[in-house]
Amino acid sequence: MIARLRGIVDSIEDGRCVMDVNGVGYLVFCSSRTLGALPDGLVTLLIETQVREDAISLYGFYTSAEREWFRLLTTVQGVGAKVALGILSALSPDQLIGAISGQDKGALTRAPGVGPKLAVRILTELQSKAGVMPGGGAAAFPVAMAPKGAAADALSALTNLGYRRAEAETVLAKAVAEHGEDAALDILIRAGLKALAK
Repeated sequence: MIARLRGIVDSIEDGRCVMDVNGVGYLVFCSSRTLGALPDGLVTLLIETQVREDAISLYGFYTSAEREWFRLLTTVQGVGAKVALGILSALSPDQLIGAISGQDKGALTRAPGVGPKLAVRILTELQSKAGVMPGGGAAAFPVAMAPKGAAADALSALTNLGYRRAEAETVLAKAVAEHGEDAALDILIRAGLKALAK
């Protein structure tokens, strides 16, 4: 089983990347959060290998917290690898802890493939386990202040312009902290574009 890959990211597509490890290209499925965090040059990804009759699939994670959450999420009936990555794209480990401990069904249904029934199942089955799960440090937008109003509109605008959600969340969280929660939409978008251009 492959547990870790160290190499250069050859290409990034929607939901996956190709990692060149000594001339061998590995197709690795990742959350948008991990894809957005990949630096240029040499990269180390933690890998979860899943073997089925018809395929061997590699799932990559930039942090061990994200990998642990992937493992836990896939224990819930109805949550496969694709849905788990969707959840991890929509919510950071910190936000997941907050959503589950606060029984926030709405936060989970933001993830692709998660309807109200599955969200309730996740909240019910993982409620006792969320407290001991690792977080990832400070979340870009804590669950209590998930982007809303102008920040949500700015996030939508930046992702529609082609920026990755994880990157956009990070710069907008800084913009909100700098300009205040009542900052106008154009100010947040300008601040976000300026930070992303660097």
